[in-house]
Amino acid sequence: MKQSEGNRFQEFFMDDKYIILKNYLYNYLLRKHAVGKTFRNEKHDITLEVGSGISPVVTADNHIVYSDLSLLALRQLKQSLGKGMYVVADGMQLPFRSGSFSHVISSEVLEHLEDDRKALNEIARVIKPFGSFIVTFPHRRFYFAKDDRFVNHFRRYELAEMEERLKNVKLYPIFVQKVLGPLEKMTMCMSISVFSIIQRFHKSSIKNAGTSNQMVIISFIFKWINRLYAGLVWLDAIIMPRALSTVLLIKAVKK
Repeated sequence: MKQSEGNRFQEFFMDDKYIILKNYLYNYLLRKHAVGKTFRNEKHDITLEVGSGISPVVTADNHIVYSDLSLLALRQLKQSLGKGMYVVADGMQLPFRSGSFSHVISSEVLEHLEDDRKALNEIARVIKPFGSFIVTFPHRRFYFAKDDRFVNHFRRYELAEMEERLKNVKLYPIFVQKVLGPLEKMTMCMSISVFSIIQRFHKSSIKNAGTSNQMVIISFIFKWINRLYAGLVWLDAIIMPRALSTVLLIKAVKK
């Protein structure tokens, strides 16, 4: 991730209210569930999550290494999780020895990197022979819209394109799963539009969004709305054909 991009998110990482709300989002919950389900039955040694930020998708244990470009994000994450190891790292230049990890996890990260091919080379390098890579990514170029631009996406991927990039670094896909469908895309586009309108009329940030008691109420409502909505979005992803999926998961093995 480019440093300028990291600095933009630094402002959010300093805000406890943002952190609380971010980790209740329905699309994050569904990505975390999909990765967790794939990873749960794996026999893993030391595992690396690339670009974990404040919202990792792998449950904390002492065999997980969380990495991100932001030191502040990792400090926040360590305070909330406790377990695991935390390393400031650029995904395009990982500071680890070759063959260090049995598994590498990357969820919604590659699209933020200017040189994703370099990142995939680095990821493949640090995976042990016959180790696994689990990745989720935004699917279908024709979906690229204002929500992608808002979060600094460089691109969206076609499935065949991602599979080819993985094979080029000797990571061979063995499993593909639908994670999110078109309902999620419509929801995010609408949310960004509403958020942009609110920003025009209210210059104050989320830091001034209310008292601690008000935030407790807001967080409770936000949490349960997102949990309920996650069920609807999950059903949409299951019903819709893979060609219309907005986020896919691939598990690949290094050979």
